[in-house]
Amino acid sequence: MKILKTFGESASAAEAAIRQLEQRGAVNTAKVDAVVRDILTTVRERGDAAVREFSARFDGLTEDKPLLVSRAEMQAAWESTSEELKAAMRLAQANIRTFAEKQLPRAWSFRPTEGMEVGQIVRPLGSVGCYVPGGRYPLPSTLLMTTTPAQVAGVDRIVVCSPKPARETMAAAYLAGVSEFYRIGGAQAIAALAYGTQTIAPVDKIVGPGNLYVTAAKIAVSHQTGIDMPAGPTEIVVTSEGGDSTGIAADLVAQAEHDPEALAVLITSQSDLAEEVVLEVKRQSQGNEIAQQSLAAQGFAFITATVEEARALTNRLAPEHLTVDAGSDLRWVKNAGSVFIGHHTPQSMGDYISGPNHVLPTGRNGRVRGGLSVLDFVKIITVQQYTLDALREVGPHTIALAEAEGLTGHAESVRVRMR
Repeated sequence: MKILKTFGESASAAEAAIRQLEQRGAVNTAKVDAVVRDILTTVRERGDAAVREFSARFDGLTEDKPLLVSRAEMQAAWESTSEELKAAMRLAQANIRTFAEKQLPRAWSFRPTEGMEVGQIVRPLGSVGCYVPGGRYPLPSTLLMTTTPAQVAGVDRIVVCSPKPARETMAAAYLAGVSEFYRIGGAQAIAALAYGTQTIAPVDKIVGPGNLYVTAAKIAVSHQTGIDMPAGPTEIVVTSEGGDSTGIAADLVAQAEHDPEALAVLITSQSDLAEEVVLEVKRQSQGNEIAQQSLAAQGFAFITATVEEARALTNRLAPEHLTVDAGSDLRWVKNAGSVFIGHHTPQSMGDYISGPNHVLPTGRNGRVRGGLSVLDFVKIITVQQYTLDALREVGPHTIALAEAEGLTGHAESVRVRMR
């Protein structure tokens, strides 16, 4: 983990590193775009056969394994799961569900003038594909985070794709009531969900995190099907002026162990704190190979000249996960996927139990959206209705605007109804 001051002799090196971090989304996916597009094209043309070939090559899928995971397999996985883990899954699911229910938008209408009624109705998407990574670690939490808000929204068809699904992931699928679960991953899974194959019908939207190949594939198919966001490798920023170095380091190591491409950053105006955290990170990451790799490549402690500069830099980076010292810090936070406040709120709580979704925007997409939510699984459809009297009162204003734009057909469509 490198210490860089944003002022003095290292100012130019710090600015260069920051600019590189600002480009992290586009630069990273560019590395794999050519390979991903070849996989997408091949799956679109050859369907199941291509999915099997790529899955055998990348994930070791054997010919004797069906693409579809049966409910019997899921049930067996659930029954072989410890009671302790079952209880944890049930609690996580309950908290995710309650949080999603709070987020669910409602239908409403009102009358701006007598005889004119406008409003909205809320409808679920017809089908969604939930991508659950399965490479380095089993991620039953991601299965619950993606399927539960879809269920709260009322989505009819929920499809899960996960390569080499672990027992824990299949157990979570059983708990969630998943009936369509395919043991495929990578860009080939995204292609199958977007274009469809002989076995897998296409979906309306694809959600969930993934590696660079999954992220690049989601971006590439977004003209064909909806996607939530490019949720790529994990990111953490801790912005602190007086935090506990041991706790800060623990969060940095915890998120860094997700992926060698993970980003881990401390921002502070306190040199002593930066040095303490870097030493703690080195100590706590011993024996954690993946964390050590990501921290060596993308681990930074930026020391700023002022507190205000630290806050501005935080918003500039728009991190996926952000930890701050106190609730009062929320007033300056503008760009982040999810915020964690204080020493007693480790980011891991949000990864599993708290309820807010852990599928969060990466690659500076925190500038334009928050994390996955029930809103990703519904459509807001606007509605309007006029009586003749209301149309006669308000219609002339529409006619005036339409004629100002030279759209005489628009004006006439109102005029003929006002007679």
